[in-house]
Amino acid sequence: MARRRRRQKLPPEPVRATIESLSHDGRGIARIDGKTVFVDGALAGEEVSFQYSRLHKSYDEGRTTQVHQSAADRVDPKCQHFGVCGGCSLMHMAPEAQLAHKQATLAEHFTHFGSLTPQTWLPPLTGPLWGYRRKARLGVKYVTKKEQVLVGFREKASPFIALLNQCEVLDPRVGMRLGELGEMIAGLDAYNRIAQIEVAMDDEHVALVFRNLDPLSDADKQQLIDYGQQHNLWMYQQPGGPDTVSPLWPQRPQLSYAPEDGLTLNFDPSDFTQVNAGINEKMIQRALALLDVQPEDRILDLFCGLGNFTLPLARRVAEVVGVEGDQALVRHANNNAALNQLNNAEFEQADLTQTELKDYPWAQKGFNKILLDPPRSGAFEVLHQLAELGAERLVYVSCNPATLARDAGELVNQHGYTMEAAGIMDMFPHTTHVESIAVFTKQR
Repeated sequence: MARRRRRQKLPPEPVRATIESLSHDGRGIARIDGKTVFVDGALAGEEVSFQYSRLHKSYDEGRTTQVHQSAADRVDPKCQHFGVCGGCSLMHMAPEAQLAHKQATLAEHFTHFGSLTPQTWLPPLTGPLWGYRRKARLGVKYVTKKEQVLVGFREKASPFIALLNQCEVLDPRVGMRLGELGEMIAGLDAYNRIAQIEVAMDDEHVALVFRNLDPLSDADKQQLIDYGQQHNLWMYQQPGGPDTVSPLWPQRPQLSYAPEDGLTLNFDPSDFTQVNAGINEKMIQRALALLDVQPEDRILDLFCGLGNFTLPLARRVAEVVGVEGDQALVRHANNNAALNQLNNAEFEQADLTQTELKDYPWAQKGFNKILLDPPRSGAFEVLHQLAELGAERLVYVSCNPATLARDAGELVNQHGYTMEAAGIMDMFPHTTHVESIAVFTKQR
């Protein structure tokens, strides 16, 4: 039997160090006796004291206890819960420095994974810094020792729900009432059987989906309805999977958003939509410009969701086909095309990781341009098919710089594309999340 390795004892006293650089996840990097230490709450160039929090074989971790010499880009965090809540990691860094860090992260990934540099760096897309988030999944937990229901995000590096009164990045229609929601749930019969609240908003409405582990009593349902009516919040219950979501009040709610003037997209609370409405609108216009859409174009939109890019494209081109793996989203996208009287948009369901696109009837005429907005895992499995479809121009929207860089290397080095331009979009200010966009062209 292998012997269990004895856990090293954490040094009891804080250690002073100079922070050499910043990691991709926003932690300061120091060297102590030749070993790398990732220091939470520290910025590049700072002199700090830190307390060790975890020891590993090849690196260690710590958290800042005192800043002796501040970096020029350090600012006071606006949120009272910064450092405890795990939702934001960069709130102590000036917004301009956050953008520079994110662009540097994207550039490093391009170099590391694809040995690439775009011919042109696009200026960052920016928007509101506070109250921007319209989608969230809030944890809910009754804590016996506190005799309190907590509603919010998890603590930093912990599975526990943080004790939050408010959230500065969540739309204030919900972000300013986290404590109040906890108090309301504490008054339910099911106070300890609500696991989470799914939040979804549009310009006019707020939907709260309560994940109830047991059936709600009539009294609980009425209490939720009363609270919703009092604060103009749409209330839903979810006793099982996503297909069990049903409204409590009002009877027939309908969320919608306008990705651009004159276009309306309906969606359900559990549907994927971008969290930042302002950046989404700018992102769509940038994607259209990078695609250089023309009236005669036939465009393929992969991982299309409920038509976020597809329907704006349909207003400008001859034909667009959106492809999505989730059948419910395909149905919603078709409904949105009909709602907006767009007859040149076609939506198809297909598992893009398991299928050959050229075998589908809708793909056999080919496409001259392609837009793709894949999940964090990227689109590596379909890249070899894109050139075969005849596309000379391709726009890639990404929520993960590592998989974008990997896929960009494949497109350039294996399939004859050139990366003309790339840039970041600040979808999640004060976090290390990097949303980006790149355009590729292929000479005929």
